[in-house]
Amino acid sequence: MAAVAANVAAAAEDQEPQHEAVPGLESQWLQIENKESGRDRPLRAGESWFLVEQHWYKQWEVYVQGGDKDSTAFPGCINNADLFEDQVNWRLKRGLVESEDYVLLPADAWHCLVNWYGLEHGQPPIERKVVELLGVQKIEVYPVELLLVRHSDMDTPYTAQFSHTDSVDLVLRTAREQFLVNPQEETRLWIKNAEGSFERLCNTRVTLLEAALQTGQLIIMETRNKDGTWPSAQQQAVSTASEEDEEFQGQPGICGLTNLGNTCFMNSALQCLSNVPQLTDYFLKNRYLEELNFCNPLGMKGEIAEAYADLVKQAWSGHHRSIVPHVFKTKVGHFASQFLGYQQHDSQELLSFLLDGLHEDLNRVKKKEYVELCDAAGRPDQEVAQEAWQNHKRRNDSVIVDTFHGLFKSTLVCPDCGNVSVTFDPFCYLSVPLPVSHKRVMEVFFVSMDPRRKPEQHRLVVPKKGKISDLCVALAKHTGVSPERMMVADVFSHRFYKIYQLEESLSSILDRDDIFIYEVSGRSAIGDNSREDVVLPIYLRERTPARDYNNSYYGLMLFGHPLLVSVPRDRLSWDALYHILLYRLSRYVTRPSSDDEDDGDEKDMEDKDSIPKPGRVAGGSSQDSGPEQAGPSCGVAGGSRAPVDNSPGPSHWPQRARRKHLFTLQTVNSNGTSDRSTFNEDTHGVSFSSQPYIAIDWEPEMKKRYYDEVEAEGYVKHDCVGYVLKKAPVRLQECIELFTTVETLEKENPWYCPTCKQHQLATKKLDLWMLPETLIIHLKRFSYTKFSREKLDTLVEFPIRDLDFSEFVIKPQNESAPELYKYDLIAVSNHYGGLRDGHYTTFACNKDSGQWHYFDDNSVSPVTENQIESKAAYVLFYQRQDVARRQQPQPGLRDSPASPACGSPPNSEFMDVN
Repeated sequence: MAAVAANVAAAAEDQEPQHEAVPGLESQWLQIENKESGRDRPLRAGESWFLVEQHWYKQWEVYVQGGDKDSTAFPGCINNADLFEDQVNWRLKRGLVESEDYVLLPADAWHCLVNWYGLEHGQPPIERKVVELLGVQKIEVYPVELLLVRHSDMDTPYTAQFSHTDSVDLVLRTAREQFLVNPQEETRLWIKNAEGSFERLCNTRVTLLEAALQTGQLIIMETRNKDGTWPSAQQQAVSTASEEDEEFQGQPGICGLTNLGNTCFMNSALQCLSNVPQLTDYFLKNRYLEELNFCNPLGMKGEIAEAYADLVKQAWSGHHRSIVPHVFKTKVGHFASQFLGYQQHDSQELLSFLLDGLHEDLNRVKKKEYVELCDAAGRPDQEVAQEAWQNHKRRNDSVIVDTFHGLFKSTLVCPDCGNVSVTFDPFCYLSVPLPVSHKRVMEVFFVSMDPRRKPEQHRLVVPKKGKISDLCVALAKHTGVSPERMMVADVFSHRFYKIYQLEESLSSILDRDDIFIYEVSGRSAIGDNSREDVVLPIYLRERTPARDYNNSYYGLMLFGHPLLVSVPRDRLSWDALYHILLYRLSRYVTRPSSDDEDDGDEKDMEDKDSIPKPGRVAGGSSQDSGPEQAGPSCGVAGGSRAPVDNSPGPSHWPQRARRKHLFTLQTVNSNGTSDRSTFNEDTHGVSFSSQPYIAIDWEPEMKKRYYDEVEAEGYVKHDCVGYVLKKAPVRLQECIELFTTVETLEKENPWYCPTCKQHQLATKKLDLWMLPETLIIHLKRFSYTKFSREKLDTLVEFPIRDLDFSEFVIKPQNESAPELYKYDLIAVSNHYGGLRDGHYTTFACNKDSGQWHYFDDNSVSPVTENQIESKAAYVLFYQRQDVARRQQPQPGLRDSPASPACGSPPNSEFMDVN
């Protein structure tokens, strides 16, 4: 009960006793003191009782028990003056005791006494409620006194009394009445705690006892501004008022969202959802306030719904060019940790979270009952579908369900016993696959055995699930070289990251990898001692001075492209290898003249028949050439990947020649550094525990004189590189057909057959049974497999109007209402860029004007309909035509062209990314 102190005296009436209706004294006693309706009857929670001053009541008892109506003991009007502190505010004295200072009468008994004897002029009745505290019912003599103030005027509080069982909503209504708030204005309450902080009173349906409100607490009421913001929020959040005219008045809904740092995904999802007419009207007309569910354990305590409502009200106030969604971003990160921080995310993933969060925050079902899912078991589809939808609504009933939820029919067939399982499941959006090509385009470099030919760049079309051998076959069609004479390698940082076997899968090669295919002799293979030729991996290194305390330390740095060279097994000598390599490098390495050769070290001619031990430079002295430095410290590694070598090598290697010419030869490991653990020396020769790699080591002067770096890096493009593999556009209807196609479950997701009593790879088919008012279609552009990730940039052709689902809905249709199956586009979430980086924008149709706009974070510009369809389309929002007619939008500028000053959306190829 709320007793407004300023009006209590005026509200009390001076009631004169009505003698003609006054019963006899004995009858009065029985009515007041009986145990059924009188003073001694049991208390009932929520009912009203009244206080009567003890002396007056005792006088009345003496009067009625005396039996004489004309007795001088007549009590007169009821007078409670001794119970009040003063006769202005009529506040009850503290410390009053029942049966000593007052008696309590139920409402019926009180009204009887007032009718018989009247109430002292100007005195208010002292009405009190029966409350249940800790399981005990008692009369609340001293109610809660709260100090009510407006946010704009905190200095003049108004005192009001409430029962512990009154709702917080009554406090709000009392404040609105006292401060004369317009019925159309939205208000909310804050409470000031003992420590001086302020806390929102979000749930107005709870009682003052449940909200722990106590006498003397300050309650602040604030009123939402015309621009949709709250006065309290403006003090905490970044305000854009300084950037724009406070008197700005634009088209409601045409409002940008500031990018807080990689939050374009969130902005895109919010702009799409904000332009769903029935959902936005639901928030703008405050219907959400009655349905906020603060107790749902699956919800967010109403905070997501309130944060979204604030955003919608600001965007549709018409007073902002753009707003900063900082509060909403904070709320999302609080309840969904995956969206914490400022990393890039998927707009569809945020949309999924937001729809689920809004649904649970606005769920009209306060206590969800257990519902057992039932299989069709041969029953008619109509019956099973209706049962499934009713069961869904028993646990889920919100504006999100009303607007976005539809019903699938799911059919599973066991491949062994033929058992058919039919269930009907709700959905919130359709994730439809795009037709995926089974071909893949790969770019490779072909290195011929002919040293005069430059490497050729080829663009090859191969099976997506093919093998390395398929890559060689495709290249053979361009080069005429047999696939058996090809070896495929991944080159990274001047070394072989991996040399592939023909049976390996192409899926292990990423699009960013540099793939080289080398021509080798048909008689050669790596690590095959039965072949006449052996293939040697060759690295190029340059000796460079390295910083050291004595400046005598030298390092070796990899450069250029490595080679795979076929060497006849019968010519495995260092001198022969030198000349073979010199021939293979002849396109960009100049042979020295005879005069140049005479400049060589005469020591090279000494001891012609001696065989240098492995690890020394060819033709060098018996002394080691010094510690060899390679690896990251001296610039060998240009990246983070570690080479992988799957090819075992020969067990023996010939001794090297002694003569030093343009370069020296060195056995190295797959990293390009000397690794003496790969060979062992004994009296029988040199044996290798793994495939040897050979490094061609250049002195800086020799490299400068004889090595042509420009020519070495040169390559030519085959005609096939100029060909562009055009991807044919697909119709949205094709994607939906693909969605409803029968598929076989994967091994990771089998189905348990109740007949076979085991998991089976059943066939599954999804059909559309019932479609929602607003249909969200998610185009699955991002493809993830075990070995690869890619974005499909296929152009999907989707209609702006009259998207007809009648051919896809299997529920018996109402032929007299074709608009129940036709949809019009209202919004599109776009994604530009690739997997690692990208940018999200939105096309949306304003529900009031019918004009399409392009939302790019805080920038908004009008567009025409022919600009909407693009390869960037990611999430489509369609509205059913019968709903659109109910909305009755104003005739607008749907076909009006965009203003040249506003410009058109940027081409995806030139889109700036976050």
